[in-house]
Amino acid sequence: MNKNNLSPVKPSERYVILDALRGFALIGICLANYPEFSLYTFQPADVAAAMPSAGIDRIVRFLQYVFVDGKFYTLFSLLFGMGFSIIISHAAQRGPGGFKLFYRRMAVLLLIGFIHLMFIWSGDILMLYALMGMVLPLFRHVGDAGLLKWAAFFLLLPVAVDTATSLTGVSLSAPAVRVQWHYCRMYGITEENFGYWLRDADSYREVFQFLVQGALVRVQEFVDGNRYFKVMGLFILGFYIGRRKLYADIAAYKSLLRRTAAIGFAVGLPLSAVYAWSAVNGHPLGTACHSVLYLISVYPTGLAYMSALCLLYFKGKDARIWSWLAAPGRMALTNYIGQSVVGMLLFYGIGLGLGASVGLATTELIAFGVFVLQAALSLVWLKYCQFGPLEWIWRMLNYGKKLKLLK
Repeated sequence: MNKNNLSPVKPSERYVILDALRGFALIGICLANYPEFSLYTFQPADVAAAMPSAGIDRIVRFLQYVFVDGKFYTLFSLLFGMGFSIIISHAAQRGPGGFKLFYRRMAVLLLIGFIHLMFIWSGDILMLYALMGMVLPLFRHVGDAGLLKWAAFFLLLPVAVDTATSLTGVSLSAPAVRVQWHYCRMYGITEENFGYWLRDADSYREVFQFLVQGALVRVQEFVDGNRYFKVMGLFILGFYIGRRKLYADIAAYKSLLRRTAAIGFAVGLPLSAVYAWSAVNGHPLGTACHSVLYLISVYPTGLAYMSALCLLYFKGKDARIWSWLAAPGRMALTNYIGQSVVGMLLFYGIGLGLGASVGLATTELIAFGVFVLQAALSLVWLKYCQFGPLEWIWRMLNYGKKLKLLK
Protein backbone atom coordinates (compact mmCIF):
# COMPACT_ATOMS: atom_id res chain seq x y z
CA MET A 1 0.00 0.00 0.00
CA ASN A 2 1.26 3.45 -0.92
CA LYS A 3 1.68 5.41 2.30
CA ASN A 4 0.88 8.60 0.42
CA ASN A 5 -2.70 7.30 0.18
CA LEU A 6 -2.90 7.13 3.95
CA SER A 7 -4.28 10.25 5.58
CA PRO A 8 -5.97 11.26 8.84
CA VAL A 9 -9.69 11.63 9.34
CA LYS A 10 -10.98 14.85 7.79
CA PRO A 11 -12.79 17.37 10.02
CA SER A 12 -15.95 16.81 7.99
CA GLU A 13 -15.86 13.09 8.88
CA ARG A 14 -15.77 13.69 12.67
CA TYR A 15 -18.69 13.18 15.03
CA VAL A 16 -19.35 16.32 17.08
CA ILE A 17 -20.72 14.35 20.02
CA LEU A 18 -17.45 12.40 20.41
CA ASP A 19 -15.43 15.63 20.42
CA ALA A 20 -17.88 17.21 22.87
CA LEU A 21 -17.58 14.22 25.18
CA ARG A 22 -13.79 14.52 25.01
CA GLY A 23 -14.08 18.20 25.88
CA PHE A 24 -16.33 17.38 28.83
CA ALA A 25 -13.85 14.70 29.97
CA LEU A 26 -11.03 17.26 29.86
CA ILE A 27 -12.87 19.40 32.42
CA GLY A 28 -12.87 16.51 34.85
CA ILE A 29 -9.29 15.53 34.05
CA CYS A 30 -8.17 19.06 34.97
CA LEU A 31 -10.25 19.05 38.17
CA ALA A 32 -8.81 15.65 39.13
CA ASN A 33 -5.17 16.47 38.37
CA TYR A 34 -4.74 20.01 39.65
CA PRO A 35 -4.85 19.13 43.38
CA GLU A 36 -1.54 17.34 42.74
CA PHE A 37 -0.13 20.17 40.64
CA SER A 38 -0.99 22.66 43.39
CA LEU A 39 0.75 20.28 45.83
CA TYR A 40 -2.40 20.27 48.01
CA THR A 41 -2.50 16.45 47.83
CA PHE A 42 1.00 16.27 49.31
CA GLN A 43 0.27 18.50 52.30
CA PRO A 44 0.28 16.86 55.76
CA ALA A 45 -3.19 16.69 57.33
CA ASP A 46 -2.33 19.26 60.00
CA VAL A 47 -1.07 21.76 57.39
CA ALA A 48 -4.23 21.36 55.26
CA ALA A 49 -6.38 21.75 58.38
CA ALA A 50 -4.62 25.03 59.26
CA MET A 51 -5.36 26.67 55.90
CA PRO A 52 -7.95 29.51 56.00
CA SER A 53 -10.12 27.59 53.52
CA ALA A 54 -9.90 24.28 55.43
CA GLY A 55 -13.67 24.07 56.06
CA ILE A 56 -14.71 24.56 52.45
CA ASP A 57 -11.78 22.43 51.30
CA ARG A 58 -13.12 19.43 53.23
CA ILE A 59 -16.49 19.84 51.52
CA VAL A 60 -14.86 20.23 48.08
CA ARG A 61 -12.70 17.17 48.70
CA PHE A 62 -15.77 15.07 49.52
CA LEU A 63 -17.65 16.38 46.46
CA GLN A 64 -14.62 15.71 44.29
CA TYR A 65 -14.70 12.05 45.27
CA VAL A 66 -18.46 11.93 44.64
CA PHE A 67 -18.61 13.63 41.23
CA VAL A 68 -15.07 13.64 39.78
CA ASP A 69 -12.71 10.96 41.07
CA GLY A 70 -12.53 8.11 38.55
CA LYS A 71 -15.62 9.23 36.61
CA PHE A 72 -13.89 11.39 34.01
CA TYR A 73 -10.97 8.99 33.75
CA THR A 74 -13.64 6.33 32.98
CA LEU A 75 -15.17 8.57 30.31
CA PHE A 76 -11.78 9.45 28.83
CA SER A 77 -10.83 5.75 28.65
CA LEU A 78 -14.15 4.80 27.05
CA LEU A 79 -13.64 7.50 24.43
CA PHE A 80 -10.15 6.21 23.67
CA GLY A 81 -11.66 2.75 23.20
CA MET A 82 -14.28 4.19 20.81
CA GLY A 83 -11.58 6.05 18.92
CA PHE A 84 -9.51 2.89 18.68
CA SER A 85 -12.51 1.03 17.23
CA ILE A 86 -12.64 3.56 14.39
CA ILE A 87 -8.87 3.40 13.84
CA ILE A 88 -8.80 -0.42 13.94
CA SER A 89 -11.76 -0.60 11.54
CA HIS A 90 -9.87 1.64 9.08
CA ALA A 91 -6.72 -0.42 9.61
CA ALA A 92 -8.58 -3.65 8.77
CA GLN A 93 -9.93 -2.07 5.57
CA ARG A 94 -6.41 -1.04 4.54
CA GLY A 95 -4.95 -4.51 5.08
CA PRO A 96 -1.56 -5.29 6.65
CA GLY A 97 -0.32 -1.77 6.00
CA GLY A 98 -3.17 -0.38 8.06
CA PHE A 99 -2.18 -2.30 11.19
CA LYS A 100 1.43 -1.30 10.69
CA LEU A 101 0.20 2.29 10.77
CA PHE A 102 -1.89 1.56 13.88
CA TYR A 103 1.09 0.23 15.83
CA ARG A 104 3.21 3.11 14.61
CA ARG A 105 0.53 5.45 15.92
CA MET A 106 0.62 3.72 19.32
CA ALA A 107 4.43 3.85 19.37
CA VAL A 108 4.36 7.62 18.77
CA LEU A 109 1.74 8.03 21.52
CA LEU A 110 3.97 5.97 23.81
CA LEU A 111 6.87 8.32 23.07
CA ILE A 112 4.71 11.39 23.74
CA GLY A 113 3.55 9.85 27.02
CA PHE A 114 7.14 9.06 28.04
CA ILE A 115 8.24 12.66 27.39
CA HIS A 116 5.22 13.91 29.34
CA LEU A 117 5.93 11.54 32.25
CA MET A 118 9.65 12.22 32.56
CA PHE A 119 9.88 15.91 31.71
CA ILE A 120 6.53 17.56 32.52
CA TRP A 121 4.33 15.61 34.94
CA SER A 122 4.57 12.23 36.59
CA GLY A 123 0.81 11.65 36.47
CA ASP A 124 0.82 10.76 32.77
CA ILE A 125 -1.79 8.29 31.48
CA LEU A 126 -0.82 8.28 27.78
CA MET A 127 1.90 5.64 28.13
CA LEU A 128 -0.57 3.21 29.67
CA TYR A 129 -3.15 4.06 26.99
CA ALA A 130 -0.61 3.39 24.24
CA LEU A 131 0.47 0.05 25.75
CA MET A 132 -3.10 -1.15 26.33
CA GLY A 133 -4.08 0.16 22.90
CA MET A 134 -1.51 -2.16 21.33
CA VAL A 135 -3.35 -5.12 22.85
CA LEU A 136 -6.81 -4.05 21.64
CA PRO A 137 -6.52 -5.40 18.04
CA LEU A 138 -6.41 -8.91 19.54
CA PHE A 139 -10.12 -8.46 20.35
CA ARG A 140 -11.23 -7.29 16.91
CA HIS A 141 -12.62 -10.71 15.92
CA VAL A 142 -14.41 -11.28 19.24
CA GLY A 143 -18.21 -11.07 19.02
CA ASP A 144 -20.24 -8.40 20.78
CA ALA A 145 -21.27 -10.69 23.64
CA GLY A 146 -17.65 -11.79 24.01
CA LEU A 147 -16.45 -8.19 24.19
CA LEU A 148 -18.89 -7.45 27.03
CA LYS A 149 -17.69 -10.56 28.90
CA TRP A 150 -14.03 -9.57 28.49
CA ALA A 151 -14.79 -6.01 29.60
CA ALA A 152 -16.57 -7.33 32.71
CA PHE A 153 -13.67 -9.68 33.42
CA PHE A 154 -11.05 -6.92 33.37
CA LEU A 155 -13.22 -4.50 35.35
CA LEU A 156 -13.94 -7.12 38.04
CA LEU A 157 -10.35 -8.35 38.21
CA PRO A 158 -9.09 -5.48 40.44
CA VAL A 159 -11.54 -6.54 43.17
CA ALA A 160 -10.10 -10.06 43.13
CA VAL A 161 -6.52 -8.74 43.13
CA ASP A 162 -7.18 -6.31 45.99
CA THR A 163 -8.90 -9.06 48.00
CA ALA A 164 -5.92 -11.36 47.49
CA THR A 165 -3.52 -8.56 48.43
CA SER A 166 -5.48 -7.83 51.62
CA LEU A 167 -5.50 -11.50 52.63
CA THR A 168 -1.83 -12.17 51.86
CA GLY A 169 -0.35 -8.80 52.74
CA VAL A 170 1.89 -9.06 49.66
CA SER A 171 2.48 -5.74 47.86
CA LEU A 172 3.46 -6.10 44.22
CA SER A 173 4.58 -2.48 44.13
CA ALA A 174 7.08 -2.89 47.00
CA PRO A 175 10.15 -3.05 44.69
CA ALA A 176 9.17 0.23 42.98
CA VAL A 177 8.66 1.88 46.38
CA ARG A 178 12.10 0.79 47.57
CA VAL A 179 13.76 2.12 44.40
CA GLN A 180 11.83 5.40 44.72
CA TRP A 181 12.92 6.09 48.29
CA HIS A 182 16.51 5.08 47.53
CA TYR A 183 16.44 7.67 44.73
CA CYS A 184 14.86 10.26 47.06
CA ARG A 185 17.63 9.76 49.62
CA MET A 186 20.23 10.36 46.90
CA TYR A 187 18.85 13.85 46.21
CA GLY A 188 17.64 14.79 49.70
CA ILE A 189 13.92 14.41 49.00
CA THR A 190 12.32 13.58 52.36
CA GLU A 191 8.81 13.22 53.78
CA GLU A 192 9.23 16.66 55.36
CA ASN A 193 10.14 18.53 52.15
CA PHE A 194 8.22 16.29 49.71
CA GLY A 195 5.23 18.62 49.49
CA TYR A 196 7.41 21.71 49.04
CA TRP A 197 10.18 20.48 46.71
CA LEU A 198 8.51 21.62 43.49
CA ARG A 199 7.31 24.91 44.98
CA ASP A 200 10.83 25.75 46.16
CA ALA A 201 12.58 24.49 43.00
CA ASP A 202 14.46 27.40 41.41
CA SER A 203 15.76 25.40 38.44
CA TYR A 204 14.33 22.85 36.03
CA ARG A 205 17.10 20.47 37.16
CA GLU A 206 15.44 20.22 40.60
CA VAL A 207 12.03 19.75 38.98
CA PHE A 208 13.45 16.91 36.88
CA GLN A 209 14.92 15.23 39.96
CA PHE A 210 11.44 15.18 41.48
CA LEU A 211 9.83 13.98 38.25
CA VAL A 212 12.13 10.96 38.09
CA GLN A 213 11.01 9.73 41.50
CA GLY A 214 7.47 10.64 40.47
CA ALA A 215 7.73 8.23 37.54
CA LEU A 216 8.53 5.47 40.03
CA VAL A 217 5.51 6.51 42.10
CA ARG A 218 3.43 6.25 38.93
CA VAL A 219 4.52 2.63 38.53
CA GLN A 220 3.39 2.04 42.12
CA GLU A 221 0.02 3.70 41.40
CA PHE A 222 -0.54 1.57 38.30
CA VAL A 223 0.21 -1.60 40.24
CA ASP A 224 -1.64 -0.78 43.47
CA GLY A 225 -4.58 0.73 41.59
CA ASN A 226 -4.78 -2.10 39.02
CA ARG A 227 -4.88 0.59 36.36
CA TYR A 228 -3.87 -1.71 33.50
CA PHE A 229 -6.87 -3.99 34.15
CA LYS A 230 -9.25 -1.05 34.52
CA VAL A 231 -8.03 0.65 31.34
CA MET A 232 -8.18 -2.60 29.37
CA GLY A 233 -11.75 -3.23 30.51
CA LEU A 234 -12.86 0.31 29.63
CA PHE A 235 -11.05 0.15 26.28
CA ILE A 236 -12.88 -3.06 25.38
CA LEU A 237 -16.23 -1.59 26.48
CA GLY A 238 -15.47 1.55 24.44
CA PHE A 239 -14.46 -0.69 21.52
CA TYR A 240 -17.85 -2.41 21.77
CA ILE A 241 -19.69 0.95 21.81
CA GLY A 242 -17.60 2.13 18.86
CA ARG A 243 -18.25 -1.04 16.89
CA ARG A 244 -22.01 -0.64 17.41
CA LYS A 245 -21.66 3.06 16.48
CA LEU A 246 -24.04 4.17 19.21
CA TYR A 247 -22.71 7.73 18.83
CA ALA A 248 -23.64 7.82 15.10
CA ASP A 249 -27.36 7.14 15.59
CA ILE A 250 -28.38 8.38 19.01
CA ALA A 251 -32.08 8.27 18.09
CA ALA A 252 -31.95 4.50 17.60
CA TYR A 253 -30.43 4.00 21.05
CA LYS A 254 -32.38 6.69 22.89
CA SER A 255 -34.19 4.26 25.21
CA LEU A 256 -30.92 2.48 26.06
CA LEU A 257 -29.24 5.79 26.83
CA ARG A 258 -32.16 6.84 29.05
CA ARG A 259 -31.99 3.59 31.02
CA THR A 260 -28.22 3.84 31.36
CA ALA A 261 -28.41 7.43 32.59
CA ALA A 262 -31.28 6.75 35.00
CA ILE A 263 -29.79 3.57 36.49
CA GLY A 264 -26.26 4.96 36.44
CA PHE A 265 -27.18 8.07 38.42
CA ALA A 266 -29.63 6.25 40.73
CA VAL A 267 -27.03 3.62 41.65
CA GLY A 268 -23.76 5.46 41.06
CA LEU A 269 -24.27 8.74 42.89
CA PRO A 270 -25.48 7.37 46.26
CA LEU A 271 -22.72 4.76 46.21
CA SER A 272 -20.25 7.47 45.20
CA ALA A 273 -21.11 9.22 48.45
CA VAL A 274 -20.21 6.03 50.33
CA TYR A 275 -17.05 5.72 48.22
CA ALA A 276 -16.18 9.34 49.09
CA TRP A 277 -16.69 8.63 52.79
CA SER A 278 -14.35 5.64 52.50
CA ALA A 279 -11.72 7.67 50.61
CA VAL A 280 -11.60 10.65 52.96
CA ASN A 281 -11.44 8.36 56.00
CA GLY A 282 -8.58 6.18 54.76
CA HIS A 283 -10.57 3.11 53.64
CA PRO A 284 -11.87 2.07 57.09
CA LEU A 285 -13.65 -0.98 55.65
CA GLY A 286 -10.48 -2.24 54.00
CA THR A 287 -8.87 -2.00 50.57
CA ALA A 288 -10.95 -4.81 49.08
CA CYS A 289 -14.23 -3.16 50.15
CA HIS A 290 -13.04 0.19 48.81
CA SER A 291 -12.26 -1.53 45.49
CA VAL A 292 -15.83 -2.87 45.37
CA LEU A 293 -17.17 0.61 46.09
CA TYR A 294 -15.08 1.98 43.22
CA LEU A 295 -16.50 -0.67 40.88
CA ILE A 296 -20.17 -0.10 41.73
CA SER A 297 -20.02 3.69 41.98
CA VAL A 298 -17.46 5.05 39.52
CA TYR A 299 -18.35 3.05 36.40
CA PRO A 300 -22.15 3.52 36.60
CA THR A 301 -21.70 7.27 37.14
CA GLY A 302 -19.18 7.58 34.30
CA LEU A 303 -21.54 5.76 31.92
CA ALA A 304 -24.42 7.94 33.15
CA TYR A 305 -22.42 11.10 32.37
CA MET A 306 -21.81 9.88 28.83
CA SER A 307 -25.42 8.79 28.27
CA ALA A 308 -26.89 12.02 29.68
CA LEU A 309 -24.67 14.17 27.46
CA CYS A 310 -25.65 12.12 24.40
CA LEU A 311 -29.34 12.65 25.21
CA LEU A 312 -28.85 16.39 25.71
CA TYR A 313 -26.98 16.56 22.42
CA PHE A 314 -29.85 14.76 20.67
CA LYS A 315 -32.34 17.29 22.05
CA GLY A 316 -30.38 20.36 21.00
CA LYS A 317 -27.59 19.70 18.51
CA ASP A 318 -27.44 23.35 17.48
CA ALA A 319 -26.79 24.71 20.98
CA ARG A 320 -23.50 26.63 21.22
CA ILE A 321 -22.37 24.54 24.20
CA TRP A 322 -21.54 21.65 21.86
CA SER A 323 -19.15 23.63 19.70
CA TRP A 324 -17.66 25.10 22.90
CA LEU A 325 -17.00 21.59 24.23
CA ALA A 326 -16.08 20.02 20.88
CA ALA A 327 -13.27 22.49 20.12
CA PRO A 328 -11.04 21.46 23.06
CA GLY A 329 -12.13 17.86 22.44
CA ARG A 330 -10.76 17.99 18.90
CA MET A 331 -7.45 19.08 20.42
CA ALA A 332 -7.59 16.64 23.36
CA LEU A 333 -3.90 15.68 23.20
CA THR A 334 -2.74 19.30 23.03
CA ASN A 335 -5.05 20.34 25.85
CA TYR A 336 -4.19 17.36 28.05
CA ILE A 337 -0.46 18.10 27.79
CA GLY A 338 -1.23 21.83 27.93
CA GLN A 339 -2.95 21.45 31.30
CA SER A 340 0.28 19.95 32.64
CA VAL A 341 2.45 22.72 31.24
CA VAL A 342 0.17 25.41 32.68
CA GLY A 343 0.07 23.59 36.02
CA MET A 344 3.87 23.53 36.12
CA LEU A 345 4.07 27.26 35.36
CA LEU A 346 1.43 28.17 37.91
CA PHE A 347 2.47 26.07 40.89
CA TYR A 348 6.17 25.17 40.58
CA GLY A 349 9.08 27.31 41.71
CA ILE A 350 10.29 27.74 38.13
CA GLY A 351 6.98 29.52 37.45
CA LEU A 352 4.73 31.52 39.77
CA GLY A 353 5.40 29.18 42.70
CA LEU A 354 1.80 29.09 43.94
CA GLY A 355 2.12 25.47 45.06
CA ALA A 356 1.37 24.55 48.69
CA SER A 357 -0.10 28.01 49.27
CA VAL A 358 -3.68 27.59 47.99
CA GLY A 359 -6.47 25.39 49.29
CA LEU A 360 -8.42 22.78 47.38
CA ALA A 361 -11.38 25.05 46.59
CA THR A 362 -9.09 27.67 45.06
CA THR A 363 -7.20 24.96 43.20
CA GLU A 364 -10.40 23.68 41.58
CA LEU A 365 -11.46 27.20 40.59
CA ILE A 366 -8.06 27.64 38.93
CA ALA A 367 -8.47 24.28 37.19
CA PHE A 368 -11.86 25.24 35.79
CA GLY A 369 -10.47 28.61 34.68
CA VAL A 370 -7.63 26.85 32.85
CA PHE A 371 -10.14 24.71 30.95
CA VAL A 372 -12.28 27.73 30.03
CA LEU A 373 -9.16 29.43 28.66
CA GLN A 374 -8.26 26.28 26.72
CA ALA A 375 -11.76 26.09 25.24
CA ALA A 376 -11.57 29.71 24.07
CA LEU A 377 -8.10 29.25 22.57
CA SER A 378 -9.19 26.01 20.90
CA LEU A 379 -12.14 27.75 19.24
CA VAL A 380 -9.86 30.44 17.86
CA TRP A 381 -7.14 28.00 16.79
CA LEU A 382 -9.56 25.73 14.90
CA LYS A 383 -10.93 28.66 12.94
CA TYR A 384 -7.63 28.78 11.11
CA CYS A 385 -6.11 25.30 11.56
CA GLN A 386 -7.26 21.77 10.82
CA PHE A 387 -5.63 20.17 13.87
CA GLY A 388 -4.27 21.08 17.26
CA PRO A 389 -0.49 21.60 17.27
CA LEU A 390 0.36 18.29 18.97
CA GLU A 391 -2.27 16.45 16.92
CA TRP A 392 -0.62 17.85 13.80
CA ILE A 393 2.82 16.63 14.89
CA TRP A 394 1.41 13.26 15.94
CA ARG A 395 -0.26 12.77 12.56
CA MET A 396 2.87 13.71 10.61
CA LEU A 397 4.92 11.22 12.63
CA ASN A 398 2.21 8.60 12.07
CA TYR A 399 1.95 9.04 8.32
CA GLY A 400 5.58 9.93 7.67
CA LYS A 401 4.74 12.96 5.55
CA LYS A 402 4.11 16.65 5.93
CA LEU A 403 0.48 17.58 6.43
CA LYS A 404 -1.14 20.93 5.84
CA LEU A 405 -1.97 22.67 9.13
CA LEU A 406 -3.81 25.79 7.98
CA LYS A 407 -7.26 25.55 6.43
